Formats: sequence, structure tokens, C-alpha cells
Amino acid sequence: MVKERFGQRIKKLRNAKGISQEKFALSIDMDRTYYASVENGKRNISINNIEKIANGLGITLEELFKGI
Repeated sequence: MVKERFGQRIKKLRNAKGISQEKFALSIDMDRTYYASVENGKRNISINNIEKIANGLGITLEELFKGI
């Protein structure tokens, strides 16, 4: 499912930057448990929060969704 693939994608990108879930979630003003559930493919996340994640990773929305 797309939620799981999206979660795997953001986890891979976050890990590549060497940032913990907690630190990343705080940096984008998102609750850590909410962010963790997104990474685990358990949330149907809003486009606003998707944009927060892309901005936090320093990439475009297009780059974020590449390969999903």
C-alpha cells in the first residue's frame, strides 16, 4: 500500500541524514508518535504534513515521492 511505501521512503531519507525520529519530528513541529506512525505506514497523512516532511528533509515534493 502507498502508506507503507511512503513511510519506508521517508524513513530511508531521514536515516540517510543521520537524524533520529524524535529530533526530526521536533524540527518540523510534528509530534514524534504521530511521525513514527507515518513512518510505520499507519497514518493517512495530510498534504500539509507531507510538505513539512519534504521541507524538513530539504527536498521537493517530487523528490519525496520518487519511486513510490
